[in-house]
Amino acid sequence: MSGIIGKKVGMTSLYNDAGKIVPCTVIQAGPCVVTQIKTKESDGYEAVQLGYDEKKPKRTSKAMKGHFDKASSTPKKKLVEFRIFHEVKVGQTIDAGVFAEGEWVNVIGTSKGRGFQGVVRRHGFSGVGDATHGQHNRLRAPGSVGASSYPSRVFKGMRMAGQMGGKRIKALNLMVFKVYPEQNIIVVKGSVPGAKGSYLTIEKLWN
Repeated sequence: MSGIIGKKVGMTSLYNDAGKIVPCTVIQAGPCVVTQIKTKESDGYEAVQLGYDEKKPKRTSKAMKGHFDKASSTPKKKLVEFRIFHEVKVGQTIDAGVFAEGEWVNVIGTSKGRGFQGVVRRHGFSGVGDATHGQHNRLRAPGSVGASSYPSRVFKGMRMAGQMGGKRIKALNLMVFKVYPEQNIIVVKGSVPGAKGSYLTIEKLWN
């Protein structure tokens, strides 16, 4: 398989072979079920669909119940498609055993939502920084955003206040530090996007 679906458990720190402490993220990787195999003949492209995390049948539509019944699987909350894969069968279970210590992965998740934020927090502006000379209400203001007569407009992409976080982010080239296949746990070096308990997609890197 080219990857797996998981959940972020949290962060910890471990010692490497050199005795240095390394910040790591603990991920519950699987078990996932192959719920569908898409082909060019039937779907127009090739992919493998995995399902993860149990879902109550009463909260599943009849159409999705039929979809899971074809795979002889219980309803799942999260479905993700992978385009690169080895030979698998519908109904097969994929777990953390597909990963090996020392290999590299990409981790995709949704960053924490911060709501509507100003330029100081969103873009790291310093603000005016001084309350003298009548600057009583400009400490965290963005300042000037454009010229007057020319170009008489604000350019697209100007850094301003707005919605922060809650976006799909891919963390690239993270090393798998530890694998615990019995608990379906993998530990990757560094941080990954998302809050504790959020869904993650872990992609294996192919040479």
